[in-house]
Amino acid sequence: MNTLIVAPLLIPLATLVLTLLARRSPRAVSALSLAGALALAAAGLALVGLAAQGQILAAQAGGWAAPYGITLVIDRLSAAMVAISGIVGTATIAFAMARDDDPARGRDFHPLVHGLLVGVCGAFVTGDVFNLYVWFEVLLAGSFALLVLGGGKRRLAGTVVYMVLNLVATLMFLLAAGMLYGASGSLNMALLAQAFAAGEVPASAHAAVVLMLTAFSIKAALFPVFGWLPASYHVAWTPVSALFAGLLTKVGVYALIRSVTLFWPEPGIVHEVLLWVACATMLIGVLGAAAQVEVRRILSFHIVSQVGYMILGLALATPLALAGAIFYLIHHIVVKANLFLIGGIAARLTGSERLAAMGGLYARTPGLALLFAIPALSLAGIPPLSGFWAKFALVRAGLDAGAWTAAAVALATGLLTLLSMSKIWNEAFLKPHPAGHAGERSAGGIRPALWAVGGLAALTVAIGLGAGPVMDYAVAAADQLGAPAGYIAAVTRDGGH
Repeated sequence: MNTLIVAPLLIPLATLVLTLLARRSPRAVSALSLAGALALAAAGLALVGLAAQGQILAAQAGGWAAPYGITLVIDRLSAAMVAISGIVGTATIAFAMARDDDPARGRDFHPLVHGLLVGVCGAFVTGDVFNLYVWFEVLLAGSFALLVLGGGKRRLAGTVVYMVLNLVATLMFLLAAGMLYGASGSLNMALLAQAFAAGEVPASAHAAVVLMLTAFSIKAALFPVFGWLPASYHVAWTPVSALFAGLLTKVGVYALIRSVTLFWPEPGIVHEVLLWVACATMLIGVLGAAAQVEVRRILSFHIVSQVGYMILGLALATPLALAGAIFYLIHHIVVKANLFLIGGIAARLTGSERLAAMGGLYARTPGLALLFAIPALSLAGIPPLSGFWAKFALVRAGLDAGAWTAAAVALATGLLTLLSMSKIWNEAFLKPHPAGHAGERSAGGIRPALWAVGGLAALTVAIGLGAGPVMDYAVAAADQLGAPAGYIAAVTRDGGH
């Protein structure tokens, strides 16, 4: 077994244990946590390097061949997702090292984050439906604890909404997995893909996959099952909400992309349904954002609308569309996590997250204004930032496929996103603080937070200016998804390679 293939699981798991053992020393916990996240990012980038050479790494845990062994698979898409998870994890942990009024919260945050990263990375590298369910459970357990971290009625109410909807999705997923096994005799994704391609599965297996995709749609916050997200993300502690905003819905999107491209690679009725769901998700999300008056509520609705773009790429199912969806995934994880972090800094400096009670940030901290402008303009799709290239690829793919309505919805959503970002800019940064200098709060101890958002802003600029290599990687990843024979061959070969 290539030891690097298990690194996305072992690194956060080992960091979780070490931070628990060092619990009496907050400094040691923070240092271990940051080192673990950096190691995960490094392992992810090393996997990207291997995947870029065209290798698909596969391994069967315990030496048992599929379908008996626990299958792990790393292709271009999963390698990129592990790497970007490590990078965003590093940024949020660095942000959390800024001075906090509640030291106990910071102490509990670090082991829980690495527990969450174990589940997230496990979902990205598993090649088995049941183990995908298990990793979803692991990340959900971590996310419940993180969401309620710090306590308070508002946070508890948001956690209940988050928990109920996600448990419903989890039960649907478990039921679908049981139906799929009963119908096909296997839960190995590669073997299932073979059986679906050969027409060797009964109609109940197709029904099970539809149920499974519905569960993933809830986790990805697609229309009409997105309500749990804007009801919960804005109540969490800032580093937690940033990590959730960057990663959690993307696990659902990843599961949708992986399942649809393996089981139904050719365009069909599922793709048509997804196309309309994508359009509705983009529009409803961005219109919901326009009606909000708190920074993180606005950003939460924008997660919904932006997920619609990724599903648009999956629905169009052309090589360019899939590449656009993958580029969008990478870009959006970085940008959205950063906007939540900046929103937290802005709230700390102004004493509120309500736009009407904010103001004066441009005059007080022009550097923070610049750091906000970069991800905000990228989210809206302004060139040459990363969001422009992602939207450009998807709109062009839509026009090439004759999906004029979808392309128009994507363009309109981009324009409305720009208006939302302008609203935050005008209210929080440009206008004076309504309470004058008396309303300003201390900026002491926020330097680590500024380093974190500066790093993510620099990465956004780098992805935009270096869009060519990133798009080349995304195109190659899309080619792997569009031709799953390589994935199947890597898994079914004894022990992988």
